[in-house]
Amino acid sequence: MSTPDLNLLVTLDVLLAEGSVAGAARRLRLSPSAMSRALARLRETTGDPLLVRAGRGLVATPRALELRERVNQLVQEAEAVLRPAEALDLRALVRTFTLRTSEGFVETFGPGLLERAGREAPGVRLRFMQKADKESASLRDGTVDLETGVIGNTTGPEVRVQALFRDRFVGVVRTGHPLCRGEMTAARYAAGRHVVVSRRGADRGPIDEALKPLGLEREVGTVVGGFATALALARASDLIASVPERHTEGLRAGMHSFGLPMPAPEITVSLLWHPRLDGDLAHRWLRRCVRDVCGAFTPPDCA
Repeated sequence: MSTPDLNLLVTLDVLLAEGSVAGAARRLRLSPSAMSRALARLRETTGDPLLVRAGRGLVATPRALELRERVNQLVQEAEAVLRPAEALDLRALVRTFTLRTSEGFVETFGPGLLERAGREAPGVRLRFMQKADKESASLRDGTVDLETGVIGNTTGPEVRVQALFRDRFVGVVRTGHPLCRGEMTAARYAAGRHVVVSRRGADRGPIDEALKPLGLEREVGTVVGGFATALALARASDLIASVPERHTEGLRAGMHSFGLPMPAPEITVSLLWHPRLDGDLAHRWLRRCVRDVCGAFTPPDCA
């Protein structure tokens, strides 16, 4: 069975409203002959004459009268679907958004984001997921609405990206650690035992590359998969953790942080989402909330 031409619904709606081929033609800006051909197609499709001659005019058949209200409703609903979205009523919005973020993001920016969302859209729930990799599959399949992180080679080419902030690495030690006192030099920093963060288990990275021109090399005590684990170990030992400053502000509370004593690479933390959500008004609002919360946050300066 062939698929019916749904454009005929608009034609039928106007014909039934006007009760005249000429009137319907004027309304749809068609010639009377084109409207007559459309009526012929409608009669063939529905198996009913729909409009029949009565004197000099046309009258609707019982089938046409039966369809009139239903057809008008279908056309109005179709127009509503194709119409640009109207203003979003945040107070009436009920929706759950899933955000995939790296360690430290929720602890640092979560409270501000939850406060903002709860104040503006009390019916919205935010679900946070840990980001274990940089794959874009969860954005594609819709299990994740929004993601934060550093762009990688595995980020899908279709993914929308917007920079949130620049971040620098800082050194972190427990309160009372020997590095809390005296001048911080690259030699003192490198001489300590370090906890390295690497999801892939690598014991060398950009910080080690920054030490090479100085003829220095870190002593790696252990390698872990996340910032929270690295900071927990540094908090309970003499290990030195090197982590992104803004991203881990909430995790570093009560510890001693210091700027790295040599030039070190910065990173750009970005917002990522799938293009199908570009025009979604609620998603646009959420993206704006994240941008505002991250932009308003200012970490204290490290010594």
